[in-house]
Amino acid sequence: MNVEPKRKFGVVVVGVGRAGSVRMRDLRNPHASSAFLNLIGFVSRRELKYIDEVQQISLEDALSSQEVEVAYICSESTSHEDYIRQFLNAGKHVLVEYPMTLSRAAAQDLWELAEQKAGPLEEERFGFPAFSGISRLTWLVSLFGELSLVSATLEERKEDQYMKMTVCLETENKRPLTWIEEKGPGLKRNRYLSFHFKSGSLENIPNVGINKNIFLKDQNIFVQKLLGQFSEKELAAEKKRILHCLWLAEEIQKCCR
Repeated sequence: MNVEPKRKFGVVVVGVGRAGSVRMRDLRNPHASSAFLNLIGFVSRRELKYIDEVQQISLEDALSSQEVEVAYICSESTSHEDYIRQFLNAGKHVLVEYPMTLSRAAAQDLWELAEQKAGPLEEERFGFPAFSGISRLTWLVSLFGELSLVSATLEERKEDQYMKMTVCLETENKRPLTWIEEKGPGLKRNRYLSFHFKSGSLENIPNVGINKNIFLKDQNIFVQKLLGQFSEKELAAEKKRILHCLWLAEEIQKCCR
């Protein structure tokens, strides 16, 4: 028997591109975490009025509304810091897409603001490649632990709309690790892996099932945090990992310039 939760958090989605649209869909569909959330509306610079019967509201109303307790920040990366700061100062909880900010210092500052205001937090339009690709970097840190930077290069051919960033990293036990981000016409958003160990090579991650909706998984974790189901130790470890990844991204950016 399903029991309706006694408490629902009012949510506003800021930015209704690909990520924002998926967030809105998940909030409206019946999921375990969605039962604790109530979609109030969305914020967009475009004049849309409604999307699938969900009302557009102004940023000012979203910030001042007593009904809105949570903001999902799904806008372009360069606007994340400003939106997070505004909603935290308004006393709201915040869920933000990768990357949280485009600098470690800003992330540290916002984390401290979040701890004061709203409890646990979760170069171009999308930022330098080390930041726009930080989900891949975070994945590597989750697999291999904290990393140090050995070298980084950036190859750009703006006339061809081509970019390739090559980053050489090192694990804590001095094992080499190379991360490459490559973008250009005709290049799809694919991920290629090649791990070489003393015992052999691994060209593909073993199939452990496909998570078809990473946004929903993210939302489930966020709701657990809202309900206080994450320990202080888990939250501290997450904070440390994210700030480490942002520090690495900054070092890579400096190295490429």
